[in-house]
Amino acid sequence: MEIELSIFALKEYGIPAGRWFAIGLKTLSNAPQHGYGIAARIQQITDDALRVEEGSLYPALHRMEQVGWIAAEWQMTAKNRRARFYRLTRTGQRRLNEEQEKWDRLTKAVGKLLRLA
Repeated sequence: MEIELSIFALKEYGIPAGRWFAIGLKTLSNAPQHGYGIAARIQQITDDALRVEEGSLYPALHRMEQVGWIAAEWQMTAKNRRARFYRLTRTGQRRLNEEQEKWDRLTKAVGKLLRLA
């Protein structure tokens, strides 16, 4: 089953938009990446279960940059092309920690409900 990862798709599944930001922030927590690299990494980690559309990715990256969770700078890719590379800021790391705690509580609660209900 493949889920198209966009803010609209997440709302359809009842997942708050903030969780999308958590996924984006987590993807940047190890190293700076360009947009295509972020999308490819999410697909790779989820065994192609989640796919990020460009139409959702770049607006979300710009939003996260505007609020200070990530910073961006132009660099050369491995294929010798200019691209904006995004990195997590300290504020973004704090936000990621908060979102991970919320996600952990939610998944624990749902798991418990599914086992015991």
